[in-house]
Amino acid sequence: MTNFVEELRWRGLLHDIMPDTEQYLLENKTAGYIGFDPTADSLHIGSLVQIFILKHFQNAGHNPIALIGGATGMVGDPSGKSAERNLLDEATLAKNIAGVRENLERFLDFDATSENKAELVNNYDWMKDISLIDFVRDTGKHITVNYMMAKDSVKKRLSSESSVGMSFTEFTYQLFQGYDFYHLYKEKNCMLQMGGSDQWGNITTGTELIRRKAQGKAYAITVPLVTKADGTKFGKTEGGNVWLNADRTSPYKFYQYWLNSSDEDAENFIKKFTFLDKETIEGLIAEHTENPHLRLLQKKLGEEVTIMTHGKEAYENALKASNILFGKSTAPDLKSLDEQTFLDVFDGVPQATVSTTDIEEGLDMIGALAAKTNFLNSNGEARRALKENAISVNKEKVKEDFTITKEDLIANKYVLLQRGKKTYYLLVVA
Repeated sequence: MTNFVEELRWRGLLHDIMPDTEQYLLENKTAGYIGFDPTADSLHIGSLVQIFILKHFQNAGHNPIALIGGATGMVGDPSGKSAERNLLDEATLAKNIAGVRENLERFLDFDATSENKAELVNNYDWMKDISLIDFVRDTGKHITVNYMMAKDSVKKRLSSESSVGMSFTEFTYQLFQGYDFYHLYKEKNCMLQMGGSDQWGNITTGTELIRRKAQGKAYAITVPLVTKADGTKFGKTEGGNVWLNADRTSPYKFYQYWLNSSDEDAENFIKKFTFLDKETIEGLIAEHTENPHLRLLQKKLGEEVTIMTHGKEAYENALKASNILFGKSTAPDLKSLDEQTFLDVFDGVPQATVSTTDIEEGLDMIGALAAKTNFLNSNGEARRALKENAISVNKEKVKEDFTITKEDLIANKYVLLQRGKKTYYLLVVA
């Protein structure tokens, strides 16, 4: 076994750690878990740190357990929340759990024959058969209200600054999470719970429950919440969350998120979101510092995370799509893109609709640039641009005598026009 805690430490992934945890993990192979809320049918990149922690734990020789909160998802975690969340019905929950399972299986080794296989559990499986009376009598009596009230997640919501207060449902959340740890300790010999720094209160409720109810000792580790150097929220774009599912965030947009990192963020992220070793990362940082304009850190970061999340082919397509805007590419390159990636690349580009008949009959360049689209102000301006050799159709230079036909369609629907190097227009055939 390797030193899991030291691996977290140099990567900047260690926030709080219970005394003796590092020594225990060096001397004992054990199981450790992290909980994931099934609030959507995909995790977003805010959950990647937790997934990477479990993978580091597995790489160190231990057994990672990913707990999906089928029961606690019905209650809602108050940590870091200013208002109570909407509770999920069972059908939505089942769909979300299936999606989260698929996300996790891309990163963790669940092979049953592996010595330190990962395991997926759903706390609904053990919570569903416990009656309220049993829970209150057998678990609630071990944790005092004073202890629960002292937790930051509770104090913040009960403070005079909070206008919404806290329901009994949310107040009981830490007991539910504490019981999960107790259950896994008893049933799976799980000695460690990990999570974000905002989970310390919930996690230590679990270690306390194990101490009082089972007279046992368990351990806890939390990791820092990921922040960006400019203060904006990590994992968010103008379009919303960056998801791990390709149907929510395309591999191209996913790759672009990492590629657009600042130098400071890229240096931080490449430690947290790749499995490259320390020597390799230090070499990349040194190389990047000498030639920052080459954006080596951002490119390597984007490559590593995109391949892990979406596979090598998706990464290569994202790279190809990226080069279409900034590199030398051809009509075949454009036509090889799927429709969603093509639209992502040219998001925000001015569009005009032309009819299928126009294309079938052959659309002349004056019509494409001005008469039928108004991309350029006049037919005369279109003729001048064509004479200056400034117009391209699907990245290839054309003259005034060129005619656009269905052979030029991308995804059977689009034609990309370009004036000069940076001005794009999109014909949509409908």
